[in-house]
Amino acid sequence: MEQYQIRVMEEKKELDAKIDKLAAFIKTAQFNELTDEHRGLLVQQLRAMRNYADILGERVELFAAA
Repeated sequence: MEQYQIRVMEEKKELDAKIDKLAAFIKTAQFNELTDEHRGLLVQQLRAMRNYADILGERVELFAAA
């Protein structure tokens, strides 16, 4: 496996952990205490992070297919 492929896989793993943490935070009372604007931005951030993770996942799949 190439070094860049390992980096992509590590990045995906780290991003997945961050996604889990943010998704868990969004379910807390502390999240509900934030302003509407902050809550909306965090939800958008989570959506973008999941999209990015999907792209990284597709890249990893391509590594396996090669």
